[in-house]
Amino acid sequence: MDMPTPDAAILSRKSKIVERLRAALPQAAVIHDEAEVRAYECDALTAYRCPPLAVVLPATTEEVAIALRICHAEGVPVVPRGSGTSLAGGALPTADSVILGVSRMNKVLETDYDNRFIRVQTGRTNLSVTGAVEQEDFFYAPDPSSQLACAIAGNIAMNSGGAHCLKYGVTTNNLMGVTMVTMDGTVMEIGGAHLDAGGYDLLGVICGSEGQLGVVTEATLRILRKPEGARPVLIGFDSNEVAGACVSDIIKAGVLPVAIEFMDRPCIEATEAFAKAGYPMCEALLIVEVEGSPAEIDEQLGLIAQIARRHDPVELREAQSEDEAKRIWLGRKSAFGAMGQINDYMCLDGTIPVSSLPYVLKRIGEMSKDYGLGVANVFHAGDGNMHPLILFDANKPGDLELCEAFGADILKLCVEVGGCLTGEHGVGIEKRDLMTTQFAPADLEAQMRVKDVFDPAWLLNPAKVFPLSVSRERRERQVAA
Repeated sequence: MDMPTPDAAILSRKSKIVERLRAALPQAAVIHDEAEVRAYECDALTAYRCPPLAVVLPATTEEVAIALRICHAEGVPVVPRGSGTSLAGGALPTADSVILGVSRMNKVLETDYDNRFIRVQTGRTNLSVTGAVEQEDFFYAPDPSSQLACAIAGNIAMNSGGAHCLKYGVTTNNLMGVTMVTMDGTVMEIGGAHLDAGGYDLLGVICGSEGQLGVVTEATLRILRKPEGARPVLIGFDSNEVAGACVSDIIKAGVLPVAIEFMDRPCIEATEAFAKAGYPMCEALLIVEVEGSPAEIDEQLGLIAQIARRHDPVELREAQSEDEAKRIWLGRKSAFGAMGQINDYMCLDGTIPVSSLPYVLKRIGEMSKDYGLGVANVFHAGDGNMHPLILFDANKPGDLELCEAFGADILKLCVEVGGCLTGEHGVGIEKRDLMTTQFAPADLEAQMRVKDVFDPAWLLNPAKVFPLSVSRERRERQVAA
């Protein structure tokens, strides 16, 4: 995968740029030692690495604004970073860029239970938002698999979802307002602690913009009352296609579970060896969870079981206790770590219409044979957010390139059946050259004009989202102007 050529003029001015940053910010906030900046040379897409020019770790919105003003004046690209859990290379630096990380900005600024919101600095981790309000029986709904580590900043940048997004929506459905700093250091307040803001929906533009428009430093998030109860059921099948058909039938029946998760045999075997959750050794597994009062749960699970039995499941197991419920979820929550123990892998996140699940799973299996690379499927089946894990050997010459080609074909398949390239991981560098598969030139032009408004010099998160040749041309045009 090509990376842009670093700006030699910026590299030659490294000492001056670092000195300006150190003079304006606390000494501990600026990292420039070659050995220390290597900790920031990649995110969770570890196949690609590039040490940045320097790293800035501010503690306040004002410090973010100061750092951006200096970089703007010097013409230095800036790569915003949350916790570095991006699977699409969203926080990958360039050699001439400054990483601006928000990990030190992790405070709770305000909590209002009457109006159901919490305001936090965006370096706070996803799971710790719920941790701050659960004593009052509230929770924050979006729950990515990396929720223990991922930051709210990254969730907003990529519009992250999670297992329970089927019922509660993704980040954009739970984001009420932000404080954002643009590249020239201007601090903007957008939305807030109310249902809707007047004027254009700029909040909708910013959520999912992948750090291309500004650095979000504070967020007002919707919090919800915990449900009265919740209960999962585990359903095993003899094939991926049958499991996919069952998911389609559950959605078609009008049932709204809080989550429908899918795992295939390679993933089941890996998670069983790793977590020992007690899963049956079948070809495909569904975890379906519903919530509400005991009567509501019984009614919903009864209907789900009725639908599942029409597909001849090899096992149908309803949790009878809190401990059993935790064990059903244990394997699913451990899936990515378990797969990492046995192989290098690339995790995709294309989305498809739920009705296309059987066909797409069948085609992925066929492509796996064609490419000679294994695939483990684990994903949010209820909303069609696929997560195929393509297995490869990073130490085998040519395997990474083969894996990327396979991944591109899977994502093209998702678009062909009416889906899209990304459900929650973002485009980053991983999918930027596939954007023309989904978007016509006029569509990309409209998106890039939005970036022109917020970041005229194209200094924020360079080489991401848009095809590299197009974004390079755009930046050169703006600089010349």
